[in-house]
Amino acid sequence: MEQPAQPLVLLTGATGYVGGRLLPRLEQQGNRVRCLARRPAALVGRVAATTQIVAGDLLDPPSLTAALAGVDTAFYFVHSMGADRDFEAEDRIAAENFARAAAAAGVRRIIYLGGLGNPDQSLSKHLRSRQETGDVLRAFHPQVIEFRASIVIGSGSLSFEMIRALVERLPVMICPRWVQVKAQPIAIEDLLEYLLAAIRLPVRSSQVYEIGGPDQVSYGQIMHEYARQRGLKRWMIPVPLLTPYLSSLWLGLVTPLYARVGRKLVESLRNPTLISNNLASTTFAIRPRSLREAIARALVNEDREFAETRWSDACSAAGTPRSWGGVRFGSRLVDSRTAHVDAPVAAAFAPIRRIGGRQGWYYADWLWSLRGFLDLLVGGVGVRRGRRDPENLRAGEPLDFWRVELYEPPHRLRLAAEMKLPGRAWLEFEVQPDDHGSTIRQTAIFDPVGFGGLLYWYGIYPLHQFVFAGMLRNLAQAAGTRMHTPPPRTAEE
Repeated sequence: MEQPAQPLVLLTGATGYVGGRLLPRLEQQGNRVRCLARRPAALVGRVAATTQIVAGDLLDPPSLTAALAGVDTAFYFVHSMGADRDFEAEDRIAAENFARAAAAAGVRRIIYLGGLGNPDQSLSKHLRSRQETGDVLRAFHPQVIEFRASIVIGSGSLSFEMIRALVERLPVMICPRWVQVKAQPIAIEDLLEYLLAAIRLPVRSSQVYEIGGPDQVSYGQIMHEYARQRGLKRWMIPVPLLTPYLSSLWLGLVTPLYARVGRKLVESLRNPTLISNNLASTTFAIRPRSLREAIARALVNEDREFAETRWSDACSAAGTPRSWGGVRFGSRLVDSRTAHVDAPVAAAFAPIRRIGGRQGWYYADWLWSLRGFLDLLVGGVGVRRGRRDPENLRAGEPLDFWRVELYEPPHRLRLAAEMKLPGRAWLEFEVQPDDHGSTIRQTAIFDPVGFGGLLYWYGIYPLHQFVFAGMLRNLAQAAGTRMHTPPPRTAEE
């Protein structure tokens, strides 16, 4: 006897932070999933083979009919905070269009993620809009499960990346009043558990659940805990006259936030975001992590492909501010460049697997030797270890002053630095097929510790431009092919 098909789940905002984290969990649990996207190409390669991708725009109601057909549960993770236009009006229109179309299609339930904040107080435009969106959804659909959350602690989340950037970059911080405002942070893993549990929640009407971790803490306390776990000493000087607008300008100078999004976020920091009832704790068998545990988890996740998703991956984010120091991913700095070669993948990867040892580093070997000698002087391993075999590598073995962290021939090699550094560093090579042969991506990654780490990176960055460009060029030539090399990525995200 055939098992009945799982109900169909529609996910909006799958290119955003929360939606991107929820998508693989929906798929892993065996749900039938359909993703609604304005630009479906942005999701190609990021979904399972069983997941559907449909084109649709919440501001174009006719485009929603096919997307919602046959859907049981719909996740609504859409907002316009990065838009140039009136984001409050745009969010109202989008929510009404979606709720009307969902009701007409017979969608049983909409699950929505909003923001904590006392509606009786003077909420910021951002928090007011998040709560108003929930009101609009409920006005046009009979069953809306709304979760209201404070700061989401997770590698790549907007609020957490702001806190991380401030602590990593500034040994001494000028702190406006909002640094003392209380919040109730929640770990991204716990937030996802609530969202998944809501699919089969046995209720038949709309409900609002306030969710958060057990700790009610100020932004200053969050920064202190992050600094403690990173082994950093930070001093905070309170300045009561720094307004949210001036704070947003200040943050724009010292953090990687997009200017428009950052300003709207800072305006929300003046509002306490605390849970006012225990309805969620009595309804769900979920016990959220503490702040200490949430930050520890976020830092661990940075070692797993940096993070599963990032707020800056969202298609709605606007603007691409420039930086001369490489792409910034959270606390990490990245110099990534590619070369297209007229060769199959195996041929393009061959010189990569031979790198180091007697073969050398394909460009400016005297500089690599000098770096190894300097490392020896300060008690490091230098380059005296060489490599075990000139043709083959194994994960875990030493390679000059690196260690092979990942080896997946003929596609990927990642080396972890073991020289003395004010931080941690990796060098990664990836080879993928393209329309004319293969693409080699060479990426240098640095996770600085404190201000000294930042000085180190920016001090040697001009040298990186020289060495890494030459190394990639010679790697491609070693494959015996013609190549075209685009400029390195320099946009800060």
